Amino acid sequence: MLTRHQTLSTLASLVAAALLAACATGPTPVPLNYIAPPAQPEAATGSSTKPGWATRSYAVAAANPLATDAGRQVLAAGGSAVDAAIAVQMVLALVEPQSSGIGGGAFLLHFDGKSTQAFDGRETAPAAATPALFLDDKGQPMKFTDAVVGGRSVGVPGAVAMLAQAHAQHGKLPWASLFQPAIALATQGFAVSPRMAALLAAEPHLKKDPVAAAYFYDAAGKPWPAGHVLRNPELAAVLQGIADRGPSALLQGEVGQAITRKVQGHPSNPGSLSTQDLAAYRPVVREPLCFDYRTTNAAAPGREVRICGMPPPSSGAIAIGQILGMLDSTPASNLPLAQGLPTADWLHLYTEAARLAFADRAQYLGDPAFVQAPGGTWTSLLNPTYLHSRAALIDSSPQGKSMQMALPGQPAGTPLSYASMPDQIEYGTSHISVVDAYGNAVAMTTTIEDAWGSRQMVNRGVGLAGGFLLNNQLTDFSFSPTGTDGRPVANRVEPGKRPRSSMSPTLVFDKTSGKLLMSGGSPGGALIIHFTAKTLYAKLHWGLNAQQAIDLPNFGSLNGPTLLEAGRFDAATVQALKTRGHTVLEVPMPSGLQAIERTAEGYFGGADPRREGIVLGD
Repeated sequence: MLTRHQTLSTLASLVAAALLAACATGPTPVPLNYIAPPAQPEAATGSSTKPGWATRSYAVAAANPLATDAGRQVLAAGGSAVDAAIAVQMVLALVEPQSSGIGGGAFLLHFDGKSTQAFDGRETAPAAATPALFLDDKGQPMKFTDAVVGGRSVGVPGAVAMLAQAHAQHGKLPWASLFQPAIALATQGFAVSPRMAALLAAEPHLKKDPVAAAYFYDAAGKPWPAGHVLRNPELAAVLQGIADRGPSALLQGEVGQAITRKVQGHPSNPGSLSTQDLAAYRPVVREPLCFDYRTTNAAAPGREVRICGMPPPSSGAIAIGQILGMLDSTPASNLPLAQGLPTADWLHLYTEAARLAFADRAQYLGDPAFVQAPGGTWTSLLNPTYLHSRAALIDSSPQGKSMQMALPGQPAGTPLSYASMPDQIEYGTSHISVVDAYGNAVAMTTTIEDAWGSRQMVNRGVGLAGGFLLNNQLTDFSFSPTGTDGRPVANRVEPGKRPRSSMSPTLVFDKTSGKLLMSGGSPGGALIIHFTAKTLYAKLHWGLNAQQAIDLPNFGSLNGPTLLEAGRFDAATVQALKTRGHTVLEVPMPSGLQAIERTAEGYFGGADPRREGIVLGD
C-alpha cells in the first residue's frame, strides 16, 4: 500500500503530465521540477508555523498545497498570473469546497506591468428577487440559517465567467489546459485535508442535501476523516465541459438546468434563480479604487506607495483606506510594536478608526449600478480633509476613552438618503496571490460565502458521484430593506444587483516608479478588512516581511466590541483596553492571509499559519 506522501506524489505526477499534454499546442513549457506538497500541512485548529518562501522570478500563494502546486506548474510551463489563478481556483473548487468554487463568485485585481484592472465576478440577484427576500411571514428578518440553507440564498455564480474574461485579455496558455490539474485530481482522488474534515464534522446542514450526503459522508452518515481519498467524477466532467466550451457550459445547457432545478426545487426553502438569470450574467471590468499612502518604517521612511483594491460593490478598499487614513491623523505612527505585538494604545486608535469606517460602510456602500456614491464619487470617503475630520472624533489622549459605537459621517455635505444597514453575519472565502515571470500580478479573493455555501450540491444526474456547491451570496444583502425611519438600505436586495462584499484583494505599488511591491488578501467575512489592513500596516509601518505581518495576532471592530484573537494578547493589554472603555471579546479569528512581496532577490511569500496554505515558485 502506498503511503500518503507517495499517493500525493503520484497524483502530482499525474497532474503534471496532464498539464503538459494539454499545453502541447501552447508555449514550450520549461522543465518541471516537482516539489511534493506536504500531506498534512497544518492542523485543522490552532496554528502551524510557516517559514515564508523566497522565490526568484514567480510565485503563487493559495489556501491548499495542491492548489498552490497547480498554479506553480502553470507558471513553470510558461503561463501568466491569470492562467495560474484559474488553475488554482479549479483545484480549490475540489479540495476546499467549503470556501470557494465554480458555484460562487470572485474579485480579481490584475496588473500587467503598466496598468491595473479590477475584474468583478460577484454574483447577482435573480430577476424575480425582491427587497423582502429575507423577511419572514411577519415582516421580520429571517434567522441567518433559515435564509442560507436552500435555494433562496443562491445568486448567479460569476467566478468562471469573470476568469474567462480575464483570460481572454491576459492568458498565455490555452484555456482548456488550465483545467487539467483539477480534472486529474477529481478523477484520481485527493486526500481530505484536516481543515475540510474538521469543518465537515462540525457542519449540521450539509448532509440534509442528498447529493452532498452521498459525497461528503460514508454509508453510515459519518463525515469523511482527514486523509480519506475522495473522488469527484461529476465535477471532473463539468470542468471538462467548461474547459471545452467556456463559461456557457456552466451557466447554460444541462449544467445550467441542473443549477436551476436545484435552486427552485428545494423542498422547504426554494429560490427563484432561472436559466434566464444564468444566461444573462456578465462580469464587469472596473477601474480599481486606489489611494496614495506614506510609510513611516525605518527601512523606508516617508516612502510614497499607491494601494489599489476593488471598488464597490466591495467595501474592502474603501474601509481599509479610511482606517489607514484616519490613523495618520492620530499618534498611531509613533507607536511601535512592543515585544513583537501591537500595544493597547495602538489597538485603541486602530479600533476607533475601524468603528468610524464601518459606520460609513453600513451607511453608503452598495452596488454602484444601484447606489449613488456620496458626493458623486467613492473617493469622497477617502478625502484627506474628510478623514481628518472623522479622526478628530477619536480620543487620542494618553488614556482616551472608546466611543464604543460610531455614527456615519457626511462627506462633502452628502445628505443621508439611505438608512444604515443593521449588523449582519458575513462568512467565507479563499484568497490567491500570484506574480509571474512576465511582470504580471494577480490578487484574487473568491467565495461561496458561508462555509459550504447554501449546502446545495449540483449534480446533473448522469450517474457520476459528487458535483459542486452553490453559493449563498444573497445573504450578503441586508435582510432588512429599510431602516426604522423608512429610508431604504443601500445594500438591500434588488433584481440583478450585486451584494456588498468585504473581499479585499490588494496590490501595492511604489508611487514614484510604479513598480509592484506586494499582492495580498484574505478570507474571513467582514473581518477580511481588518486582516488585510493589519498586514498592510505591519509591512508599511513596522517593517515586517510578509510572513511576519501575517503571523501577527488578529484584531478589529465591526463598530461594536473590540475583537482580539483568543490567546494572543496578554492580560495587561486586555485590561488596558477595558480601562479605556472598550468592550473586549477574545475570539477565534482564523484568517487565511496570503501575500507575496517584491525583494531585491525576487519575491518573498507568506501564508497564514491558521490555515493550510503554502507559497511555491522557482
